[in-house]
Amino acid sequence: QVQLVESGGGLVQAGESLTLSCAASRSIISANVMAWYRQAPGKQRELVARMSSGGTAIISDSVKGRFTISRNNAKNTLYLQMNSLKPEDTAVYYCNVLRSGGFLPWGQGTQVTVSS
Repeated sequence: QVQLVESGGGLVQAGESLTLSCAASRSIISANVMAWYRQAPGKQRELVARMSSGGTAIISDSVKGRFTISRNNAKNTLYLQMNSLKPEDTAVYYCNVLRSGGFLPWGQGTQVTVSS
């Protein structure tokens, strides 16, 4: 059973940066389209960024120009570099696969809180 563990969140002020990590217990990062999602209170999970197995990245409009997705296949880890954070970025951030076969079990996520 693959486990996904997100880390790196925290409390920051607007304009600051954070780097989130997603560690997988098995070698799935390199073999799947991987994605970062976020969920704010009262809202559905939102797709933030995705990266194909070939390394092509697509960033959602809401964070385009500020967030960057990357991966380290050897470490089986996915990253989300978040710059110029805004209060509206406040959410719990999750990673998962993006594929027709469905999601892996969701991890606990990591809380990102951005104050004004």
